[in-house]
Amino acid sequence: MKAVEIRTFGDPEGLALVDLPTPVPAESEVLIAVEAVGVAGADVLIRSGALAAYGFKEGFVPGSEVAGRVTAVGEGVDRSWVGRRVWAFTGMGGGYVEQACVPVEQVLPLPEGLSPVDSVTVGSSGAVAHFGLAHAHFAPGEAVLVRGAAGSVGVMAVQLAVREGASAVAVTTSSAERGERLRQLGATHVLDRSGRGGPDSPAGYDVVFDVVAGDDLPSFFDLLNPNGRMVAVGAVGGQPPADFGTTLMARFQKSMSFATFSAATVGTADLWAVRGEQFAAVVRGELTAVVHEVLSLDQFVLAHRKMDAGEVFGRIVLRP
Repeated sequence: MKAVEIRTFGDPEGLALVDLPTPVPAESEVLIAVEAVGVAGADVLIRSGALAAYGFKEGFVPGSEVAGRVTAVGEGVDRSWVGRRVWAFTGMGGGYVEQACVPVEQVLPLPEGLSPVDSVTVGSSGAVAHFGLAHAHFAPGEAVLVRGAAGSVGVMAVQLAVREGASAVAVTTSSAERGERLRQLGATHVLDRSGRGGPDSPAGYDVVFDVVAGDDLPSFFDLLNPNGRMVAVGAVGGQPPADFGTTLMARFQKSMSFATFSAATVGTADLWAVRGEQFAAVVRGELTAVVHEVLSLDQFVLAHRKMDAGEVFGRIVLRP
């Protein structure tokens, strides 16, 4: 089968299309004929070599979520899975393939009316947005700022904050066109990347939901209300300054807090319940799966170039 692996860390040209043996499902696994692969910010970080210290090596196959149809099952798996349309979490890698073996506990049936493309657009990003907001103790009536709102996690955080009763949902983005698209998803205020907006923008926010991190992270503490909470759910802009905590401590009397969030800390049953509800909400038209573009699997370099250039609004999907 065809697969995409990282030959050399760095630019997208370090990715390569290779032939790998067709996998055979082991005990408690299913084999999926992949119809859609979500391209995530984490894939870009891994490919760049930024996460090499975490054990990622050249030869790694990126991709954390796929959707398709189950074609075979391993020992101990109910054969009724065969033929079912599913979404699956492949871990931190292994998804840029034509066929994937996945533990059955990481597989979720797709409801009627939900396409494989939409499922890999919402599957991981929606869960991160939901539990990231929960980690920030977001409550209805609070003002939320989503930093880096044009990516797949950001657009879901905007929609969920609106859906859950935020008093205001501000976003940072790079252009007026993107700002208008985010308003169509429910954003009430559009700010530039530094967090500056018009005179009608809220003076402060109860929650800053941050996908970006990077050098500018400390400046967003100034936009938190007393008792405000910032949660970093990603670091697409790189690591924050090593001394960013001193900025927070300098505002000690405002009782603000900073936290990180990873979906790896959430139990499978809770993740699956939220994903199932969000999939159903997409089918009902209550949430929007924002697909930037669908490319063929062999266009992986183009997909990563677009990610590197910051051109993507929502999610790029690869189709084997």
